[in-house]
Amino acid sequence: MTDKNRSQWDLCRFIETLTYFEVIPLLNWVQQLIQGRPKDNQNIPNGGRSVGVILVAGATGGVGKRVVRRLVERGYKVRSLVRDIEKARKTLGDDVDLVVADITKPETLTPIVMANIQAVVCCTAVRVQPVEGDTPDRAKYNQGIKFYLPEIVGDTPENVEYQGVKNLVEAAAKYLPQAGKKLIFDFTKPSDELKNIWGALDDVVMGGVSASNFQLLENTALFAGNVSTANSGGFASVRTKNFTPPFDLSGYEGVELRVKGDGQRYKIFLRTETTWDGVGYSYSFDTIANTWIDIPISFSDLVPVFRAKVVKDCPPIDTSKISSFQLMLSKFEYDGALNPKFTPGGFALQVEAIKAYGGEALPQFVLVSSAGVTRPGRPGINLDEEPPAVRLNDQLGGILTWKLKGEDSLRSSGIPYTIIRPCALTEEAGGKEFIFEQGDNIRGKISREDIAELCVQVLQQSTASNRTFEVKAGENSANSIDWQKLFSQLQPDK
Repeated sequence: MTDKNRSQWDLCRFIETLTYFEVIPLLNWVQQLIQGRPKDNQNIPNGGRSVGVILVAGATGGVGKRVVRRLVERGYKVRSLVRDIEKARKTLGDDVDLVVADITKPETLTPIVMANIQAVVCCTAVRVQPVEGDTPDRAKYNQGIKFYLPEIVGDTPENVEYQGVKNLVEAAAKYLPQAGKKLIFDFTKPSDELKNIWGALDDVVMGGVSASNFQLLENTALFAGNVSTANSGGFASVRTKNFTPPFDLSGYEGVELRVKGDGQRYKIFLRTETTWDGVGYSYSFDTIANTWIDIPISFSDLVPVFRAKVVKDCPPIDTSKISSFQLMLSKFEYDGALNPKFTPGGFALQVEAIKAYGGEALPQFVLVSSAGVTRPGRPGINLDEEPPAVRLNDQLGGILTWKLKGEDSLRSSGIPYTIIRPCALTEEAGGKEFIFEQGDNIRGKISREDIAELCVQVLQQSTASNRTFEVKAGENSANSIDWQKLFSQLQPDK
């Protein structure tokens, strides 16, 4: 067919588009083989669960190093806060992100250390070691048995357990995302991961000549290009590759965009199908020229669409399996209606972030404290029946007293938290049942392995938010644990 009014259609760009989104996987493989390019479709792991960073303080300690290992194994992005890089490498290995900082020195908790955190796990503790000797001032007696006081090594309990924890809490409060929101894409922090997952999807796939691109700038992403109505076209868009596994946003009410546009009306699509040309759930939003605005989009307001036509009798979006996102500028609205704010030609939409909102508040700061912190000085306490940490609190610089003050600084911060008070920590293998209590009367022991597992689990349990509890190991092995049920038995702090 010949038509002097038709613009030149770009076959090569058509093939590149289909190849990028693996519609023609064989061509994609051949292209990589010929050009020697690495495969660039590395999807965000775990449905984006690890978009933000989990900051682990005390990462080289007995609990901390185990927390780091578990988080890494489960696909989280982990940043380990350490004092000595070389020492930390020997403990944690070469594949762990390390930052040098000291919680007792707030000036070291810099924006680089705290950037993009979604939660903090604090396992810091003063070092206590047994010392043998015969000097009278260190010799003590308990029930007629002579023993020697252990010694604090390095910083004092006040500096670490209270002031250090307080410093970390105050720093984290400035960087943690708003409670109830989940950061899906943070374009203020460009990365290869973000660059490789977004690609242009323009009307070239339908014979049009519009062209767009998606650039990651210093603090934003830029969706820009030129929309042409030639060849019956009229849309430009950028879309993510399919996520494996998909995002699970079932606990949220909707998504929120932070954008600066040019005054035109754009669309966002969320897809639950991994097919190339399936139903997309769409929402149209207006921009204000050269002005940053937040666009909250309720899942209930999304319109099921197939090729710009509303799909009747389509079920609501399944928010537990969001497979891809798409942003679009189109001359069409739905069912043949025109976009009233569309202008052909150049366009630009800056995007700072995409978040889910309306979710339950998950713990954002997990503090490993100690059972017994309220017992020193409590009326009616028989010290002879208490564990060594309680009996020796005064001689050890008030270690439990300062731990309690550290807890209080977290409780008053407004950050959703979980405070774990383990009984005596051991190097045993773990795997025992967990016994929780509240009220600080529990005695017993528990493996550091199990406490590390507990730290990881509370990050995903809203029923653990704003709870303080003591924990010890039971006698029986734990074959399977219903974490939600276990935490739901705990009462929130008053």
